[in-house]
Amino acid sequence: MQLKQAVDSAFQRFIAAEVPSPRLNAEILMTFTLGRDRSYLFAHPERELSPEEQYRYEEVITQRAQGCPTQYITGHQEFWGLDLLVSPAVLIPRPETEHVVETVLELVKEHYRENHARIRIVDVGTGSGCISLALATELPQAEIHACDISDEALEMARVNAARLGLGSRVLIRKSDLLSVYEQDTFDFVVSNPPYVGDGEADKVQKQVKDFEPKIAVFSGADGMDIYRRLLPQSAAILRFGGWFVTEIGFSIEEKTKRLMRGWEDVRTTADLQGIPRVIAARKPAAQKSATMKVALP
Repeated sequence: MQLKQAVDSAFQRFIAAEVPSPRLNAEILMTFTLGRDRSYLFAHPERELSPEEQYRYEEVITQRAQGCPTQYITGHQEFWGLDLLVSPAVLIPRPETEHVVETVLELVKEHYRENHARIRIVDVGTGSGCISLALATELPQAEIHACDISDEALEMARVNAARLGLGSRVLIRKSDLLSVYEQDTFDFVVSNPPYVGDGEADKVQKQVKDFEPKIAVFSGADGMDIYRRLLPQSAAILRFGGWFVTEIGFSIEEKTKRLMRGWEDVRTTADLQGIPRVIAARKPAAQKSATMKVALP
């Protein structure tokens, strides 16, 4: 079978299986099979695939048609221009999460100007390490910590940090949210926590529900359990004037803001589709912080 014929066949199969971006998925999996870039596919459409190549391509096409994410098949995902390794132990980094990085960088520029050396950041639930590693590349003088409760996720984050030459820049630790940092202080707490309710599984994509780690997706009956724990912990370790920056789901902006009683300068960033995606809030000055509470929605 010729290369283009195989890709076209996979494309049709993905359409039938309702795989998103069927053409792109068919091409990416062919580049993975051949160990080539996409330009090679367009330059050699009539190349005959060997029986072994046809077998390998059929194998990965079948996995994708059954719902397995392309990123778990190839083991790679790009985030903030970084090539990250991913596995079913971690949530697949998504473009929307880059808004968390953008928000932190905007706040640094706004409040810290060029004095990056004094900034301390902790990334909670780091998973693949995507947020902390992106921040490490942009803020080379900042002290950046990353934590997760999953041993498998921590190993993936460490591997990514080492591959990118950032192993000494990002301090990775096991922690249930911020429990190991109770005696510490930070300028930023950032997170992309789980925020889907247990009863909302039908509202997420099949590949998320069936293949991505549930601990990174679901958070109690209404999706707010982690926020209820993380906000008071963040308030306890942030310096006065420090920032809490978090990704949110499309329907929980107001619920999250109601938990932020006593926080100041609460602001929301929308994604490219206009959906509220990131909330940032500032810990008030000392005389006001004593009144901070986390309200039950």
